[in-house]
Amino acid sequence: MRIGLIADTHGYLGDDAIAALRGCDRSLHAGDIGPGVLEPLSLIAPVIAVRGNNDLAGAEAALPEAAFFEHQGERIVVVHRLVDAPRDGYDILVFGHCHRQHDYVTDGRRHVNSGAAGRRGFQSSRSIAIAEVSGGSLKVEFVDLGRRSPQAAAPSAALVTR
Repeated sequence: MRIGLIADTHGYLGDDAIAALRGCDRSLHAGDIGPGVLEPLSLIAPVIAVRGNNDLAGAEAALPEAAFFEHQGERIVVVHRLVDAPRDGYDILVFGHCHRQHDYVTDGRRHVNSGAAGRRGFQSSRSIAIAEVSGGSLKVEFVDLGRRSPQAAAPSAALVTR
């Protein structure tokens, strides 16, 4: 099974991310989704998503803090922040929040963060990850989406002249 891992879109789902996720059987979104992301993401493959600390309104605010998914005996949990991870009951933890790519094993459990796919944040580059789950093994490939181009900031009210 080919699973797209994405996080920290903050309301931005670029065409590059959509293209990279095509061919996935499922997508896992690890929070800080923002408006307008889940619908186009769901046109690619079924989506499991959790709310992030910035998902305070709309449908995203109603998402769970943790979501569980099982495939070929591998128990996968998706959370936004590491502190929200359950203590037990999973083999693979997919998380977001820090906007950095991670792939490591702690206490016999795999931890994966795709990095941030959105334009908001401190990261210099945007990324997603593709996970291949087959025969009890997990292979993760990070996909670089290029440099982050921050959205233009609205002018400060103090600077606006008429």
